[in-house]
Amino acid sequence: MSVFDELKGRAGELKDKAAGFVGENADKIKGGIDQAGNFVDQKTGHKYSSKIDGLQNKVSEAVDKTNRGKEPGTGDGPGQTPPAQ
Repeated sequence: MSVFDELKGRAGELKDKAAGFVGENADKIKGGIDQAGNFVDQKTGHKYSSKIDGLQNKVSEAVDKTNRGKEPGTGDGPGQTPPAQ
């Protein structure tokens, strides 16, 4: 086994751990996203509100996408219907 194969395997393990962490803490992460965005919005005098809101939505969607396969009955696994978009 080469060094790159070993690194690739470890990267996969870390990805799975990160996805598990996101799945277990999705609500907390999304709350933090909202708080951070609101803080920045306030500090910039609401000058960039639409851009901040858009970024908050995209990051929250990324959390949902990461969490999708971690909840029972969700995800794109065999025998499951992907969510409508």
